[in-house]
Amino acid sequence: MTHPYSIRIFLPGGDPDGLRTIEKSNWSGAGIVIPRALMGDAKQRRELERTGVYLLVGPPEESGLPRVYVGEGDPIKPRLEQHAVRKDFWTSCIAFTSKDENLNKAHVQYIESRLVEFAARAKRCALDNGNSPARPSMSESDAADAEGFLSEMLLCFPVLGVNVFSAVAPAGKSARSLQIFAKGVKAYGMETSEGFVVKKGSGAVKGEVPSCHTYLIELRSALAENGVLKLSGSVYEFTQDYVFASPSTAAGVVQGRAANGRVDWKTKDGRTLKDLQEQEARE
Repeated sequence: MTHPYSIRIFLPGGDPDGLRTIEKSNWSGAGIVIPRALMGDAKQRRELERTGVYLLVGPPEESGLPRVYVGEGDPIKPRLEQHAVRKDFWTSCIAFTSKDENLNKAHVQYIESRLVEFAARAKRCALDNGNSPARPSMSESDAADAEGFLSEMLLCFPVLGVNVFSAVAPAGKSARSLQIFAKGVKAYGMETSEGFVVKKGSGAVKGEVPSCHTYLIELRSALAENGVLKLSGSVYEFTQDYVFASPSTAAGVVQGRAANGRVDWKTKDGRTLKDLQEQEARE
């Protein structure tokens, strides 16, 4: 269940594209977003002197999926200094620590392991971690504390534009089931607040037309490689619900060609997504 909450984002330098700090109501955690170009200036921040968890985020690759690395540090700063030299892909860092400094090494190792697990399951990014870190041995109460801190972090990430840890956003009450029947495949989906979701069990054509955009070819290849699409006879099948940035991208992946998702996705009685959106705009 969702519930209202508030997040405060502060711009220390007055630049919306610069350094940002994040605080959530009724939570002891503190976050900081650091563009790579400002890493030198950010080294003086107190947040980086604490134990915490961080993400390195790179721009979308040819497949359209961002590259992400999940790490932890005790403290964070030495690890980020290493990554500044050894990792080229990232353009920003998001780090979370505790204002009351109650996070210890075991806590952040646990949270790191869970975040890698979530990202691997959601398959919405190219995960740069070479392996999945093991969870540390810890007491039941410490694990519960780490899970509590993690749950609050997961509420902050989407506000910062990071949507790689959950498979899909919940559909609204007014969401309608839509479908594409074409080229021998049947696909089902719906709009959510985060994007367009194609449902598990939907089909997708095996090949692409010669004029198919490169980004669609790369995205379909990435989804087949990470297991979202698997061969089922002469077609692909979605192994999980998967959210796309737009209905057109979803329709393009399903049909192996450039597509207008507002026209191609239809209700059972033949109304297009465009018809539904225009009707809602008039009501």
